[in-house]
Order: sequence, then structure tokens, then C-alpha cells
Amino acid sequence: MELNEIDSLVVAAMVDGLPLCARPFKAIGERVGLGEAQVIGSLAKMRDGGVIKRFGLIVRHHELGYRANAMSVWNIPDDRVDAVGRCFGKFDFVTLCYRRPRHLPEWPYNLFCMVHGRERTAVQGQVDQLAIACGLENVGRDVLFSTRRFKQCGARYGTTPRQLETVA
Repeated sequence: MELNEIDSLVVAAMVDGLPLCARPFKAIGERVGLGEAQVIGSLAKMRDGGVIKRFGLIVRHHELGYRANAMSVWNIPDDRVDAVGRCFGKFDFVTLCYRRPRHLPEWPYNLFCMVHGRERTAVQGQVDQLAIACGLENVGRDVLFSTRRFKQCGARYGTTPRQLETVA
């Protein structure tokens, strides 16, 4: 699907996220000289055309009091990775779970699972809970706690909001 000028403006206007207001698509439209219905129509067209698959949310865990953030890494037998990933996904405290190749001999882990908590002991307890619930008590694992925070942002495409011009 090719984006027209309106679609490109909508994408560029949303690069920094949706405004926190009752009618965010109206506010986006006002920024670039479009009506709310035009913005919603453009987004619907891009969704239907496969350009947009989903809207996401970037949570700033630290500001919510979650200061013990850890990536748990697991050495799962290859034939069990999918089942274990589904098992992990059943837990509300798991915010991310994905498979990566091992880099032997230094790095035997192939399943990564992010857990956020307020205290390290609570996070460690949650990782232990995963091991018990998913039958992984004897599987190699480690818990890597975050020591620094990096600014997260969504993907950047095309025009930046500072370069936007109103459509006449």
C-alpha cells in the first residue's frame, strides 16, 4: 500500500505518541490541518492495508514504582521452548517473552522473559514461581537485574513533527 500525503502527515504527527486527551485523533488532526474523521479514516485504511498492525504503549516502569526490573534468561530444551513461552505468557507479571539463539559456550540461554517488580526479592520469587509452574526447576537460568534506564520511544518514520506542514 502506498501512503498518500494525508497518511504521511498522520504517521509523522503520531511519531511521539497520542496526546493524552479525550479526543486524541481530533488533536492530531488539529496539529496538521485535518479533521478528526480524516485522521481516523487514514488510520483505518492503513490498518486494513497492513501498514499498521497495532498501537502500542511504552510504560515508564520506574515512575510507577517498579524499580526491580529483570530479564530472566533460560536454557530451555529446543523442543519445549514454544510450550514454555506459552506457560510464561499466562502470568500477569511477565511483560515480555521471546526466543533468541544460544551463543555457546559463553551464553547457553535461548528464552528471555522480562519481569518488573518493586523489590528484587519479589522479582526473584516471581521467577521461581515461573520455574515451578512450568516445570523448570532443573533448567539453567539466571536473573539479570537492570542497573541503568534508557529512554524508550517508538519507531521513527519519515517526517518529524517539527517539519510538519498543514495540508491546505
